[in-house]
Amino acid sequence: MKRWSVLLLPLLLAACAGHGGWGGSVQCAPYAREHSGVQLRGAAASWWRQAGGRYTRTSAPEPGEVLVFRSTRRLPSGHVSVVRVVKNSRLVLVDHANWEPGRVTRRAPVEDVSPGNNWTQVRVWWSPIHAMGKTVYPAYGFIEPVLEGGSS
Repeated sequence: MKRWSVLLLPLLLAACAGHGGWGGSVQCAPYAREHSGVQLRGAAASWWRQAGGRYTRTSAPEPGEVLVFRSTRRLPSGHVSVVRVVKNSRLVLVDHANWEPGRVTRRAPVEDVSPGNNWTQVRVWWSPIHAMGKTVYPAYGFIEPVLEGGSS
């Protein structure tokens, strides 16, 4: 029995090491909801509309806010990311799920390339090429993780 225990221990430890406890497919909206406190549901692109009257929406990033990507041909449901670090007015680091299929990516750079510096057009780090992606994605902006009126 002791021999089996020694052989099984590495397998059991490997089984416990996952992507933050998420079973099955990792999706951006449930991940952002759990890691930001913004309690919205449904397609990621719909979060911007849903946030109206409930959460403050802004074009200036702060840690903990949710960046909402618009729906496009490439992102039919949109996308949401949680801002972790603001490097400068045009660069943030985000945590997000399923940007790379089935994975959680932490501290991924996202760059504002909009002419008005209002985060309506962004480029996202693509780790398979170790560089910023070339595609420019339309975005709505950021949702603060505090309900309007001050409670979270």
